Amino acid sequence: MQKIIQTDIKWAENNFCSPEYNEEELLIFEERQIKSVHEFQKTHRLYTETPLHHLKHLAEHLHVADIRVKDESHRFGLNAFKVMGGIYAIAKYLADRLGENIENLSFAELQSPSVKEKLGELTFITATDGNHGRGVAWAARELGHKSVVYMPKGSTRQRLQAIRDEGAEAEITDINYDDTVRICARLANEKGWVMVQDTAWEGYDDIPLWIMQGYASIAKEIVEQLNIDGGQQPTHIFLQAGVGSFAAAIAGFMIQHYRDNPPIIVVVEPEQADCYYRSFLSKEGTREIVAGEMNTIMAGLACGEPNTRAFRLLRQYAKGTFSCNDNIAALGMRVYGNPLKGDPRVISGESGAVTLGLLYHLRSLADDSVMSNKISLDSNSRILLISTEGDTDPATYQKVVWEGLCPN
Repeated sequence: MQKIIQTDIKWAENNFCSPEYNEEELLIFEERQIKSVHEFQKTHRLYTETPLHHLKHLAEHLHVADIRVKDESHRFGLNAFKVMGGIYAIAKYLADRLGENIENLSFAELQSPSVKEKLGELTFITATDGNHGRGVAWAARELGHKSVVYMPKGSTRQRLQAIRDEGAEAEITDINYDDTVRICARLANEKGWVMVQDTAWEGYDDIPLWIMQGYASIAKEIVEQLNIDGGQQPTHIFLQAGVGSFAAAIAGFMIQHYRDNPPIIVVVEPEQADCYYRSFLSKEGTREIVAGEMNTIMAGLACGEPNTRAFRLLRQYAKGTFSCNDNIAALGMRVYGNPLKGDPRVISGESGAVTLGLLYHLRSLADDSVMSNKISLDSNSRILLISTEGDTDPATYQKVVWEGLCPN
């Protein structure tokens, strides 16, 4: 396999990508299933559909046909998309404990005193770089239960405090994300707590699956918004990957929805935690794990072990992976925050902005067109991006956008 190296980005083609449609693998993301998930999420009083912005002038500037960006900073007032998984997974767990079908329940019904009397007070535990833990803490509190959250080494005090403000017991560990996940799994087993994690392993698959289905509702919203405003289906979808659950969920829904002409799926990771990049480089296409400290400003993507289910799906449907330096994420933050006249402004955090930074780099800053050609990116391309978070770490956001941290 050819490995192309530039200063800021590296590309690994997925030689196991197949156009063959896997009905069984994608069944969990088919439209009836995700419609049911979405209908439950909409029963919460704070649910609102996040905007799908049209960056028309940026598309002209970058010589592509169209750029749309889904702005998840408006999600449930939590400034990030992660709650879409947590709210559904915790509710689905409670429904199953009650012996009820979640399709017949609302969020308000799960908040009722009768449900609390039947189930008692539960404790949900999770490991997080910030946004996921805040979403779990929020959902647990809203449903009248407790939460415990552990964060990996290097997590910011601002993100820790945001989680505590949602009612969780939360601490920062002195180990990396994946080892923090293992601590949480052990505590859940010892104390009878409920583990709510978006990465799967042997014997732990249901809750990660429900989280992914919660994420897939975002793709459903996008399709509906494109239909309403007359937008054409995307030819390319750039998706951030940590463990890969978000990327696989969006890809899974979009592949089955546009099965007659599926979009090109491009995975984007920080170079300090590029487990999909390394996996796609391997001749066997096996899950490769990144260990040790992951010093990247893209805290939400600093994960070294792919979710097993997500990896299977992305191994089949993703065209390949870009491994990016932090300055690519910083570039995206600045472009979003300082739009061309007539385009909307998007406040996008480090993990949310890396896909736009990559697109801008490929179309404006790259020395040649080799990498663009690898993914058939040209003037006819219609690009879909998802800004997965707002300024969830305001201090870092200001250092990047105001003070020029991580310059190009």
